[in-house]
Amino acid sequence: NCLFRALNKMNFITRLSALCLRKSKMQQRHQSSRRPAVPLGSRILTDPSKVFEHNMWDHMQWSQEEEENAKERAAENSLVKVQWEDQEILPEKKREELKTEQRSSGHTKRNCTNSFSHKNEMFEEGEKYWKKNCGGGSTSVQGYADNKNQIKSLTDNAQGKNCGEELSRLESFPGSDATYRILEVGCGAGNSVFPILKVLCNTPGTFLYCCDFASGAVELVKSHSSYNSAWCSAFVHDVCDDALPYPFPDEILDVVLLVFVLSTIHPDRMQGVVNRLAKLLKPGGMLLFRDYGRYDTAQLRFKKGHCLSENFYVRGDGTRVYFFTKDEVSNMFNLAGLTEVQNLVDKRLQVNRKKKVKMQRVWIQSKFQKPLLLSLNKPEETTGRHPYR
Repeated sequence: NCLFRALNKMNFITRLSALCLRKSKMQQRHQSSRRPAVPLGSRILTDPSKVFEHNMWDHMQWSQEEEENAKERAAENSLVKVQWEDQEILPEKKREELKTEQRSSGHTKRNCTNSFSHKNEMFEEGEKYWKKNCGGGSTSVQGYADNKNQIKSLTDNAQGKNCGEELSRLESFPGSDATYRILEVGCGAGNSVFPILKVLCNTPGTFLYCCDFASGAVELVKSHSSYNSAWCSAFVHDVCDDALPYPFPDEILDVVLLVFVLSTIHPDRMQGVVNRLAKLLKPGGMLLFRDYGRYDTAQLRFKKGHCLSENFYVRGDGTRVYFFTKDEVSNMFNLAGLTEVQNLVDKRLQVNRKKKVKMQRVWIQSKFQKPLLLSLNKPEETTGRHPYR
């Protein structure tokens, strides 16, 4: 029974990843509204004379000449750097205003006992679920143990009202009664949120969190007719600020979606962001990553004077973008304690058939998993206990 449920969960992750990694950036392929004749990922260009018959060709192999040309163009547009004083990603005043606003909002939620419709105690429910489906005995997922220890610590050191508020926050939060939880970081206006919700509304026990730095984008998501707080919680969050709490405890997420988000963050802050997101995953949880790859057409199109630092640029609208290599991505997530499941360079040829223009697109697509924590005892030495803690 446990194996059957585990296989079902992995199938769900696979289907969800295929759905979610086609985010807004991927929707800008200028494809016709007609369904493609072949599935995405299997359109291979075998006859160069037919290159303008479709809008996108998959699994493109670059020639050595194309590789060298791309490197030269990137080196050329990086010669002139933006002055250091002009590289402020967000004015400090604005960042402080955002932090104050979010902390105030979080305080209000903690003190409003009827804020959320789901009030079951997550830790007890989680342990019941684990025992029922995996024969967990007295052992449970480490995340539940850690959170129960947090509660015990708070109880042992009770100091009146503040302790009570923190205890309430840990036990009651949006999606607290769910058994499968997903977080999309950088949800924007919801291009991925609503396709995911379409799946979740037919899958009992699931819940979606989605956040964005822009409060306007979050409001668009929450005002959408398909938004339902029974399955989803949208909130404003600055992932670069480690001091800002998430509206749920650590180690409860099964999936984190990080799609075309990390590239917008300053390289010096990327590792901290990844480390924090890794803490949100429960053991066995999966982080799905997709972002710009090195020498993508978007990088080669930049003019001189738009380069902030190596492979990091500023667009005309002030937004930033970094272009990754596969090794950089692997190192970053490994340092966060995650194990590589998939990490590949997705090279495609995008075609503007009207203008007869060809564009080499490069993306990095990866899956990283939080390791399951093994029990100190070997499985055969345990009695009625699951081998994982």
